[in-house]
Amino acid sequence: AINDSISGIWCLISVAIKGELMDFFRVLKTKPGRVMIVCALIGGPIASTCYVCALQLGGSVIVPVAALNSALGAIIGHFVFKQELNGRMILGILVCLFAAAVIGGTSFANLGPTALMGCGLALVCALGWGIEGAVAGFGTTLIEYNIGITIRQVTSGVANMIIVLPLLCMIDGNGLNAFGLLSTAFTDSSVIFFVISGLFAGLSYGFWYKGASMCGAALGMTCNGAYAFWA
Repeated sequence: AINDSISGIWCLISVAIKGELMDFFRVLKTKPGRVMIVCALIGGPIASTCYVCALQLGGSVIVPVAALNSALGAIIGHFVFKQELNGRMILGILVCLFAAAVIGGTSFANLGPTALMGCGLALVCALGWGIEGAVAGFGTTLIEYNIGITIRQVTSGVANMIIVLPLLCMIDGNGLNAFGLLSTAFTDSSVIFFVISGLFAGLSYGFWYKGASMCGAALGMTCNGAYAFWA
């Protein structure tokens, strides 16, 4: 919640400096803007939360499962937006997935019920990011990518703060403490790390959107699969 909220603030500062703040509010009222909001909800509160929970449950073993987003995004882009998906692209996707499996493969030997639950959440995450990559990549051919990523990060940050965090606290039996946790986190000295990560989150997601709009979901999602190595 903190990461995406601060990232949204960075994005708003960026479009304000570029004189595009009013464009941001105008795009929110359009169909592509509303589609981008839906993408933000799927890729942010849903997929990203599943990814964090999956990492906690399964560790690095879930990375190759989450990396299936490249394959799912390419398939969605092909069938929904008629983007090219030839043999060379399919081979590239398979190489990417194989590499991710090698990276996380050391954990497969000791899969238990908890890790399997993590893999299930990672699969939900892969589907969410696959939808986001394909749809948002197409959406940024219609609107400026910096406007699109601002919509994404602001929507995700707000939704995480007012929906996801209170919901998770309720599941934990402490629903009234959600905003107390936020207040404590925002005033803690460690918030500086989220200021930094929020900046890079906006940049990286923005380039992901722009890249997918330039080269299509298949190639864009496969290149983005390199995140498995960094993770």
